[in-house]
Amino acid sequence: MSATGFGIDLGTCNIKICQREGGSIYMQKNMIAIEGKDGLFAYGDDAFDMFEKAPGNIHISYPLMNGVIADINNMQTLIRCFMNDLCRGQIRPADYFIAVPTDVTDVEKRAFYDLIKNANVKARSVMVVEKAIADGLGLDIDVKNSQGVLVVDVGYDTTEISILSLGGIVVSRLIKVGGLKFDDAIRAAVRKEYSLIIGSKTAETVKNNLTRLEEEGNPAIVYGRDIVSGLPVERAIPTDLVADCVREHISAIIDNIKVILERTPPELAADIYRQGIFLTGGACQVSRLSQMISNGTGLRVNVAEHPEASVALGLGRIISDENFRSVAYLPGGAD
Repeated sequence: MSATGFGIDLGTCNIKICQREGGSIYMQKNMIAIEGKDGLFAYGDDAFDMFEKAPGNIHISYPLMNGVIADINNMQTLIRCFMNDLCRGQIRPADYFIAVPTDVTDVEKRAFYDLIKNANVKARSVMVVEKAIADGLGLDIDVKNSQGVLVVDVGYDTTEISILSLGGIVVSRLIKVGGLKFDDAIRAAVRKEYSLIIGSKTAETVKNNLTRLEEEGNPAIVYGRDIVSGLPVERAIPTDLVADCVREHISAIIDNIKVILERTPPELAADIYRQGIFLTGGACQVSRLSQMISNGTGLRVNVAEHPEASVALGLGRIISDENFRSVAYLPGGAD
């Protein structure tokens, strides 16, 4: 192993990069803006600022969809740009650890390996780590012992539900429900109830501020286009409407947690009953989510202190502690 290592968590919405345990996490929007056919116009947070505002000749997109790589060329461009920024233009040979979802095909896992290997970032070696394992380490759980641990990672496009034990994954399920579904539900409810079209960024802001607005007793103020008049307007949206419209998707997550628990061996189920569920991921802080999961399963829910960064924090532990290196591996077909 080289002295320098990087851990990369490629989320659909955000990319997180760490160098070591306890170090700062580099985080940017996993988004790219292309002008014309192949001209790089902006990337990361700068591209996100332009989202839903750009003219027709600038195409803004997420290179990842549903947790897997949808556009490998743009994703490689982003990796090079982010690493160049992180290393201040001086990229040096390093080992790379990249987190991958468990419940995807071997070909899709291999694509993550190839992405880093061919991104021209001077990768000495590339190892993949199951995202749920990295989550557990980031939550300060000793994933290599025989205790059963249930981790629910609610991301932007997907939710990954996994049972961990002895450094491996006993059972796992990846479902296409996440923060984006919550945003879409908010947009649909506002359109139906108020004949108002709002953007996805506005819906995301409402979702992220819902807990604070409920505590303050204030409605959510949104701006959009009135369907009838076609003019821009401002509306006050009650928080109950927002909470109710995401309830269906939260119920889908709870139903899938129950399916996983039904497939869990009894001894591990006993461990999970004692420890509860560990909830993490960028979208896990949606209002009432943890409480609804607790009510639906009858289990205690432990919410991560830094939910967006838990995978990256876990990769940092793997880089810094050789005892955890065994959880990283080469995907099938890798050199």
